[in-house]
Amino acid sequence: MCPTTRLYGRGVYRFLLSRQWVILTLVALLLIPTMIRLGIWQMHRYEERTARNQLVSAALSADPVPVERLTSPGHTVTTGERYHNVTAKGRFDTDDEVVVRRRTNSDDEVGYHVLTPFVLTDGKVLLVNRGWIPANGPSQTAFPKIPAPPGGLITVTGRLMPDETTAASGIKDLKGLPDRQIMLINSAQEARRLGVQVLGGYVVQTAPEPKGDTPELIGSPGSEDAALNYAYAIQWWLFAAGVPVGWVVLVRRERRDRQAAQAERTTTESEPATV
Repeated sequence: MCPTTRLYGRGVYRFLLSRQWVILTLVALLLIPTMIRLGIWQMHRYEERTARNQLVSAALSADPVPVERLTSPGHTVTTGERYHNVTAKGRFDTDDEVVVRRRTNSDDEVGYHVLTPFVLTDGKVLLVNRGWIPANGPSQTAFPKIPAPPGGLITVTGRLMPDETTAASGIKDLKGLPDRQIMLINSAQEARRLGVQVLGGYVVQTAPEPKGDTPELIGSPGSEDAALNYAYAIQWWLFAAGVPVGWVVLVRRERRDRQAAQAERTTTESEPATV
């Protein structure tokens, strides 16, 4: 065996014990489980969003049922009941109508949601979100002009929604607001204000449609992009698989460069000196 071959086989991977390579190896070992966990997290998000989309789709496509079947005073609207189509028979009470501040329409314009108590035939009250109106007044302190709802005994159809809370929505329930203006739609708070029994949650009105398209009815909820989370999960797992492959490629390149440098030094040392 020639001297060069013996040199190649002696401690060829000793460079892996250098500080630079120890750090690089540790980083690679940390990245692999981190990326695997990120992929698992994205897959959980995919499953959650898929399940939510299925629930929403089933609720929106279900036949309307009387609202009293799904909620009652003090009831907490569940995830399975959310977005379910319901009907209610009664009369709108515009005297106790309020507006919900800082709400946007489909064009992201800021305005109000109109919340009108709907007095059922048995005297209980259902909160009905009649839709969006613009905040086109000189200030947001004066109560805006709101188109009147249909009068007399009517049937309202809408999507059942749970009470809004700061924890769920991120909207702060500010105090000291102008008269008849609120930040959150909450049946318990409205029951205290009105002094009557209020059904839990509220309804986003879908019918009858308002005259002149105002208030602007609130559109159906869109589906969440679950496929994107699935793609992210696959991406993270591919990254995790690519880390050891990349590490091996770098090791082999480093070994090749060191062998080439060593061979060049050996050749130079073995050449006879020029006289």
